[in-house]
Amino acid sequence: MLGFSLALITLILDQATKIYAYRALDLPINEPIVLTPFLKLIVVWNRGISYGLFQQDGDLGRWVLIVVSILAAIGLSVWIRRTRAKLLAASLGLIVGGAIGNVIDRLWYGAVFDFIQFHLGDWSWYVFNVADAAIVAGVIGLLYDSFVLEGRRGR
Repeated sequence: MLGFSLALITLILDQATKIYAYRALDLPINEPIVLTPFLKLIVVWNRGISYGLFQQDGDLGRWVLIVVSILAAIGLSVWIRRTRAKLLAASLGLIVGGAIGNVIDRLWYGAVFDFIQFHLGDWSWYVFNVADAAIVAGVIGLLYDSFVLEGRRGR
């Protein structure tokens, strides 16, 4: 239940923040919006996967990414149902919620709406959204579970 609850919370937060940034802040017109000396909101349309890898300009590539993301979400959901480990379920839930959030963007906009940018002077970390942050946190949780907790459970 924890994994599915986190997936739903992630999905709702992701879509709510995207709608707010896009519609309420009218970010495509008002960008950049500087929040702090190291954080601003800008618009980036990501037609690839994480960190802008494998950019897809055509509909075929977009649909391949949509199908792969949906299949991954289904597979990870099966894993959530089968696990009893709380961190593993939570991590998988974050990934599923983030994946579904980004699929919605690809279906609605044709690309993923990224808008949060951390930067230090001219150096900038990649532009992301709540779904991306959840996916990264979920992967970190999976790695921790795999390399640290799995060995402890096996004893």
